[in-house]
Amino acid sequence: MALPVDLSSAAPAGRGADGAGHGGTVARGYLPALVITVSLFFLWGMANNLNDILIAQFRKAFTLSDFGTSFVQQVFYLGYFLLAVPASMVMRRYGYKAAIVLGLTLYGTGALLFYPAAAASLYQLFLLGLFVIAAGLAFLETSANPLMGELGDPAGATRRLNWAQAANPLGAITGVLIGRFFILSGIEHDERALATMDAAARTAFYKAEVQAIAPPYVAIAVVVLLFALAAALVRFPTGAPVRAEEQGRSGRFVDVFRQPRLLGAVVAQFFYVGAQVGVWSYTIRYGQANVGLAERDGADALLLSLVLFAAGRFLGSALMGRAAPVKLLALFAGISVLLTAVAGVLGGWPGLIALVAASFFMSIQFPTIFALGIEGLGPLRRAGASLIVMAIIGGAGLTALMGLVSDHAGITSAMLVPTASFMVVMIFALMLGRRKEMNG
Repeated sequence: MALPVDLSSAAPAGRGADGAGHGGTVARGYLPALVITVSLFFLWGMANNLNDILIAQFRKAFTLSDFGTSFVQQVFYLGYFLLAVPASMVMRRYGYKAAIVLGLTLYGTGALLFYPAAAASLYQLFLLGLFVIAAGLAFLETSANPLMGELGDPAGATRRLNWAQAANPLGAITGVLIGRFFILSGIEHDERALATMDAAARTAFYKAEVQAIAPPYVAIAVVVLLFALAAALVRFPTGAPVRAEEQGRSGRFVDVFRQPRLLGAVVAQFFYVGAQVGVWSYTIRYGQANVGLAERDGADALLLSLVLFAAGRFLGSALMGRAAPVKLLALFAGISVLLTAVAGVLGGWPGLIALVAASFFMSIQFPTIFALGIEGLGPLRRAGASLIVMAIIGGAGLTALMGLVSDHAGITSAMLVPTASFMVVMIFALMLGRRKEMNG
């Protein structure tokens, strides 16, 4: 997911090699930096949604429960949570280039860890690799969003950022395609079939499924590390350093806890991210359990979800020119409540269709909650943005909760967790909309 960062906090830039401003979209001399930065949106979209494939593969290869597979998202979003603030500090102290090179290096290193993890058939080592990848992505997401504002004429910052974010769902779709064709084997044995196999055959089956994970990630690591080398050789805007006295004038971090709207947005974002990650993490599992889909057909259902998500983002952005964002958020969250409730109660094909359709209405929720939360914060804008970013830890907590519910009551009932989560988002939007109307 692309994290929208406050572009107004970026230092004025958009200057060419001679230091003069340009009216064009891209500042002279920064085209290579622009290409690399846009590629980052693609690369982290790919990594995020490969996790949804890994959950299905790990469940089969390591015979895990649904709660056991939830550790994929738990360690991944824990990495984001723990590294978001350090990444911001590195970027502000050493500049965009240092943060991006470090982020890409961590990303590539984490992907390379999949090779020894597969050789040792060790789930915990895969989880360590995912944590390192997420640590790298925290650096990339913290840097890339504000950087797009500095790679050209400031007047074109929003247009450049929207263009760059269009690469994110393309990366997500690519990640699912890689997983579908190069990780998921399509070979599925039920418990009865496995029981009839001798020990050597079972061991060979599990080993083949584990080892299938490594080659795509090693290839991804090579590509990512090549991007790190390219980034190290390319000129990036330096940005303006943030001095201690300026940080003092920008407000204390503790002051954000006196902002009711911001705190409401943090809660809403926690539940939204948890719902989104949970729905996508268990879409394949839901299809297998409810309509007997093969794992690759389940991956196709996930792929369709991501296509609908991308379409919803474009349409939702267009609708915001005609409808108030807070009203659109309430509408989309409300429809998400209904669709996930259908998935959680009815099951079967109606449930799967509703679950896939819900992705269309999830599309605008993250950036809209973010924008509404930091609106009107003034000097507390940066601190408020950091707090909302940290709320993505919901992707770890609620995915784990869904895994527990699934293990005890079935995967169909587990979809009621996103239902309750989208209700929180809808209530946030309705309360904020009412407050806006009362204030005129």
